[in-house]
Amino acid sequence: VLENQDLQDSIKPQKVEFRSLNFNSTLHWQPGRAREARDTVYFVQYKVYGQSTWQNKDDCWGIQNHVCDLTNETSDIQEPYYGRVKAASAGIYSDWSLSCRFTPWRETMIGPPMVTVIHSNKSIILKLQAPHSPYKRKRGSKIPMTNYYDLLYQVFIINNLLDEQHRVLVYEGKDKVIKIEDLRPGVSYCAVAKAYVPMLDRSSAYSSRQCTVL
Repeated sequence: VLENQDLQDSIKPQKVEFRSLNFNSTLHWQPGRAREARDTVYFVQYKVYGQSTWQNKDDCWGIQNHVCDLTNETSDIQEPYYGRVKAASAGIYSDWSLSCRFTPWRETMIGPPMVTVIHSNKSIILKLQAPHSPYKRKRGSKIPMTNYYDLLYQVFIINNLLDEQHRVLVYEGKDKVIKIEDLRPGVSYCAVAKAYVPMLDRSSAYSSRQCTVL
């Protein structure tokens, strides 16, 4: 019995946590402290905080991965959720390992906007597009993150004559089309943007650089 108890403890999953980007929410864990046996498999359940019964996640029942997609199961983004994982090896089952409480609206990371640059002779026009959530409207198009948050865009210009890290904030607001004027012809300018959620004081990563020479 003691050996079984040891095996149970040693295969128990560690560090169970939700990770989420634009409401694409996955549960992650690490194998137990036993060097992972080839035949170790994992079982995932989830529930809304306050519910008494756990739901099995069928696609993540007896899997060998250390990640399980719970995007559809956590689509009520204001609700707090829990996930839990147990492991089995050689017919022995570990106890469940529990995640922290996860509320998608509070905790998902926002992705950067997409930036398109159009240039005229002394100005550049930037078009910004908010990232999309995985959830769809009735007609099938994906719902943008601006539906869920009061997003501001922050636009920075990198003037390549200067240091790459020297980003100058040239715009903050909600406009999707921004004109930056009085730029010098013949100079290469790059733009990057972030999405910012004032209510949560949280920023996305920078978008990829879009460069143009006037």
